[in-house]
Amino acid sequence: MLLAIPLGLAQVTGPKWLGRLALGFCTLVRGTPLIIQLWLIYYGLGSIFPSIPGIRDGFLWPYLRAAFPYAVVAFTFSVAGYSGEVMRGAFAGVPKGELEAARAMGMSPFKVLLRIWLPRALQNVFPTLAGELVLTLKATPLAGLITIQELFGVGTQIRQDTYRVYEPLLMLGGIYIILTGIIVLIMRYLENRIPRPTAA
Repeated sequence: MLLAIPLGLAQVTGPKWLGRLALGFCTLVRGTPLIIQLWLIYYGLGSIFPSIPGIRDGFLWPYLRAAFPYAVVAFTFSVAGYSGEVMRGAFAGVPKGELEAARAMGMSPFKVLLRIWLPRALQNVFPTLAGELVLTLKATPLAGLITIQELFGVGTQIRQDTYRVYEPLLMLGGIYIILTGIIVLIMRYLENRIPRPTAA
């Protein structure tokens, strides 16, 4: 959300060059498979950093040599690209009359955004954002392709060690259902906690 809100806002109100950059980022992320993004970030950036003088001797090297930070970056960019486009539609969908009325009352642009525009936009898209997070959760097995031992990888290892096929898969399915339920409950809680738009 920290990236999605600026990406959506830039496309609606930002300068043309900034809006085009945000649109280009969202289009690039949504137009390329996540597996390609993972490979480019991990094997691309991961091969560049060691060649930079001083990197290997720095305190960041233990993190830069691990696959997990690259996976976090890839998944973050992926969520931001999709959610940024969702937020663009949410911002554009707020009636202009409400924003104009707030400005007519003397509210600053920041107050209009914080008290009227953002709460109204978020109320309209929280179910969609929850769906995006669930889809991202289901895409996490792709991280296994860059040497990360994630949930599905653990299940695969259990199948190989025990020669049991269905039990590990059913267990994984149950875990994913529980995690999905937790995400949905958290998003519904946050949706109910959003302050109602007010011009006071």
